[in-house]
Amino acid sequence: MASRKGRRRTCENGEPMETESGNNGAKGPTQVYLPGRGPPLRQGEELVMDEEAYVLYHRAQTGAPCLSFDIVRDHLGDNRTELPLSLYLCAGTQAESAQSNRLMVLRMHNLHGTKPPPSEGSDEEEEEDEEDEEERKPQLELAMVPHYGGINRVRVAWLGEEPVAAVWSEKGQVEVYTLRRLLQVVDDQQAMATFLREEQARVKPVFTFAGHMGEGFALDWSPRVSGRLLTGDCQKNIHLWAPRDGGSWHVDQRPFVGHTQSVEDLQWSPTEDTVFASCSADASIRIWDIRAAPSKACMLTNAAAHNGDVNVINWSRREPFLLSGGDDGALKVWDLRQFKDGTPVATFKQHMAPITSVEWHPQDGGVFAASGADNQITQWDLAVERDPAAGEAEAEADPGLADLPQQLLFVHQGETDLKELHWHPQCPGLLVSTALSGFTVFRTISV
Repeated sequence: MASRKGRRRTCENGEPMETESGNNGAKGPTQVYLPGRGPPLRQGEELVMDEEAYVLYHRAQTGAPCLSFDIVRDHLGDNRTELPLSLYLCAGTQAESAQSNRLMVLRMHNLHGTKPPPSEGSDEEEEEDEEDEEERKPQLELAMVPHYGGINRVRVAWLGEEPVAAVWSEKGQVEVYTLRRLLQVVDDQQAMATFLREEQARVKPVFTFAGHMGEGFALDWSPRVSGRLLTGDCQKNIHLWAPRDGGSWHVDQRPFVGHTQSVEDLQWSPTEDTVFASCSADASIRIWDIRAAPSKACMLTNAAAHNGDVNVINWSRREPFLLSGGDDGALKVWDLRQFKDGTPVATFKQHMAPITSVEWHPQDGGVFAASGADNQITQWDLAVERDPAAGEAEAEADPGLADLPQQLLFVHQGETDLKELHWHPQCPGLLVSTALSGFTVFRTISV
């Protein structure tokens, strides 16, 4: 949430945001700032963050930007809400030169919540605040290994007790790395020193598949069958990986046939071992069953799911819903029980540029988040219905509110060139995003 510096604005839940006045001490009428819909900033105005809209908010940079990342499930427990928080990420860089890229594990810890506004006090209280500020500083540990070529996408899975990352390289191959050692060294400074001195340069993938005809982005580990993997490329091909004993894979050289353009995203069903979904630049979404031959495995097709490229999909773990986002800026919810009808059960058009990432909340079946090339992250709740009387009052106070989808909970801004987001599966409501401007970890008051 943001407001214009020099005016008094409100965030979209209607709570006032206090800002300094650029001209005099008087406060103008309260208004809601609507991204892309309000008047442009005037001279001397700037958007400022409303910290009261966030339970927690932190940013981090890693040098070269990361196009993709994944959250590594840890052994610190589920349903963690007590602050400060700790979390682990795996990410891959998009550096200017191929040899400058890295696959990395990040440990972010000592993540405290946002502080209440400072109050006037004595010098002694100010000294205590300074000491408290030092203790509350967030910490970041990084373990990196060299990777030749930019990393298009990263997905992490636990194969038994072994954490692994599948990596789509811009050089046209998919590699699997074990993360055990990297996770160890970000927790142990002495081990980190040994790793940097003796091991880092020698780390190699445990498996590589170079059978795709070019680079790709689509990648998903099965949540039901350990080690089963799907990879899709920009040449419209999808390949199935089956795990073998000894930490290897058999990759079926016969691609799944159906799409006519680049495969943009893949999602395994959370309830059926053999079913997956795909989306493509050919505007379609398809449902497949791997029990059939690859040439006959496509069971359902929506040939015009979006008006243009379908960039991302996400399969709900709690409801029979598939969420999609496209170049048209639309977010669509598909009920898979009615998928063959070709009509989404909900369509939202808040974003004004292509959607870059979507994901259902892991604990709340009706909540999801999305990011777009318009540098917005939006949070939604399908269960929300606006009270008619309250809606009329809001519309009279600010007509812009009447046009907002009633399911829109929150709009986050301030990033540059947003690429991907994920909910943390063990920390309810915590979102992590990556962009050209770096990583952001936050939890809003809305979720």
